[in-house]
Amino acid sequence: MGSVHLTGPRVAVAAKPAALGGLRLPTPSIAVPRGRSARGLVVRAATVVSPKYTSIKPLGDRVLVKVKTSEAKTDGGILLPVSVQTRPQGGEVVAVGEGRSFGSKKIEISVPVGAQVVHSKYAGTELEFNDADHLILKEDDIIGILDGDDVKDLKPLNDRILIKIGEAEEQTAGGLLLTQATKEKPSVGTVVAVGPGPLGEDGSRTPLSITPGSNVMYTKYAGSEFKGQEGEYIVLRASDVMAVLS
Repeated sequence: MGSVHLTGPRVAVAAKPAALGGLRLPTPSIAVPRGRSARGLVVRAATVVSPKYTSIKPLGDRVLVKVKTSEAKTDGGILLPVSVQTRPQGGEVVAVGEGRSFGSKKIEISVPVGAQVVHSKYAGTELEFNDADHLILKEDDIIGILDGDDVKDLKPLNDRILIKIGEAEEQTAGGLLLTQATKEKPSVGTVVAVGPGPLGEDGSRTPLSITPGSNVMYTKYAGSEFKGQEGEYIVLRASDVMAVLS
């Protein structure tokens, strides 16, 4: 993947949002320098695995994911250089480690090979293997398993929670109508699904106290946001939920 560091005047280009099935990320903006050389361009390259190696076996609680292909064009059809293409947040699990040990107790990886998963942004180590982009990341960096074509079908893992974000207020307390640009993004929503809970030191899971259907308030700027067919969603950790509303 690449990241761009720019100074001086710039032009914002809307990039086509990344998607995994029906799951879509909020549209990012790409900063393109105007009248500047490439001296400000910073690129993080993936580790290229030599063709002499035919397989990769993750160790411990690590998982190998074949990353979904990045979008190569903006909505307007502009070709994007590799350095500024939106990095996908999902892919297919192609190999898993043996799991974690808690004393004499062995806990296997809960994500099966072949599963379509969504992972934390910028998590893991990038690899180029068999002419395809891959990530090696820890199981805890996987947000959830996508069982269908829409984010509402996401199955959260560990202590993560899937929330449908509430609608933004249409007007101020004084009755002033708000434009789309001035609406404050809410930090409340309805719980759609919850993970099985975090692993304790003895290898047992502690179920989450938050249940589907609950209306909750969560920390601003926490988690990963996605656009679904029925609205916007966020996946975050249970510790980012501040209160249950009733």
